[in-house]
Amino acid sequence: METTKYIVIFIAIMTGLVAVALTGLRQSTKTIAEKNEEVFNKRAILGSVSTFLDKPVAEFSDEEVLALFSNDIEQYVLDMGGEVIEEGESVADQINMAKEAQKPEEDRSLPLYVFNSDDEKLYILSVRGRGLWDAIWGTVALREDLVTVAGASFDHAGETPGLGAEIKDNPAFSAQFSGKRIFSTMNGEYTAVLVRKGGARNPEYEVDGISGATVTADGVTEMIKRGIKYYEPYLEQFRNADALGMR
Repeated sequence: METTKYIVIFIAIMTGLVAVALTGLRQSTKTIAEKNEEVFNKRAILGSVSTFLDKPVAEFSDEEVLALFSNDIEQYVLDMGGEVIEEGESVADQINMAKEAQKPEEDRSLPLYVFNSDDEKLYILSVRGRGLWDAIWGTVALREDLVTVAGASFDHAGETPGLGAEIKDNPAFSAQFSGKRIFSTMNGEYTAVLVRKGGARNPEYEVDGISGATVTADGVTEMIKRGIKYYEPYLEQFRNADALGMR
């Protein structure tokens, strides 16, 4: 009995010591983990305007990413009617798109990032959807006319490597979006950008799909069409009519 008692006491003490040690470790690394997550998210957002930067986003140090966001990025939060509901430093990047997707559409908030490049303002929109296996998401940057795509960047939770995962892993896929239009030159109708299986037929509004990843490609199409549509009430306020071909 005494032996059993000592074993129980020893296990209790060790368990307590391990719990205290793990708590201390977690607290000591919490700040580092939060900074790493912040840099990761901001680097992903900047991926859609990579061609407007001095060098590829991957080559920026963590400090450079944070400095660029602080100096050259304006952040806003929009309601579904296109009105700014909050503004200020580090606001838009606190919006969790996964949580917003769980809300009724009319109650959602939309992050908007405005990148002040050397030549023009670029408007970065966040989109989220569903791939073959799990969530997909990304950012689409529009040029100052709010009609022409400046660039795009995508990520995923669990698409198949070599197939659906190419939306992130293959830079050539996202590069296709640059220069595409999201509104028709004929009547100003919203078109978004179509990812077409078998190859783009209309170079103004379509990009080539990914061989063997039809479901993921369809998910990207749906995500972009629905995701940018959410921003349309805001875009309509500032859209360049000349760019729409309506003047």
